[in-house]
Amino acid sequence: MGHDPELVARVVRAVKSATGKPVFAKLSPNTERILEVARAAVDEGVDGITAINTVRAMMIDVETQRPVLSHRTGGLSGSAIRPIALRCVYELSEEFEVPIMGVGGISRWDHAVEFLLAGATAVQVGTAASGKYGLFRKIVEGIGGYIRRKGFRTVAEITGLAHRGWACRTCSFTARS
Repeated sequence: MGHDPELVARVVRAVKSATGKPVFAKLSPNTERILEVARAAVDEGVDGITAINTVRAMMIDVETQRPVLSHRTGGLSGSAIRPIALRCVYELSEEFEVPIMGVGGISRWDHAVEFLLAGATAVQVGTAASGKYGLFRKIVEGIGGYIRRKGFRTVAEITGLAHRGWACRTCSFTARS
């Protein structure tokens, strides 16, 4: 479903008409059309975007020479998908004004800050939290320390800062400010 903008639009429309609660569309990174899919969801009035869902992956048991999962493939999560998720959040933030929940591979405060800088308005921790009950406190305290150390007052002040202009160190190219 996450590859077809028309289907995503129909689902968002149906869910929005069935509830008065905020609706976030969780996007798949397993498509080259993520911006088109997001556009379909935004155009149908989605309240926000969650980026991203798991990445399709598989493992093979070398002893049995068979896929580990009965369906052959499954969803890869955790630190391996952070760079993919970060790119998706960055690209989505450039295109859309709706809130973006950054998801994928966040296990430390600086990972959360990366997502905020890329344009996420909130972050979600999943796989890394398994059995680590103090992790959320460490992440919140780390973000707070970063904000204070950098002279900011709120998380909102750092949201999207990575989109500021930058200059190439080896050439004369300068990106937008």
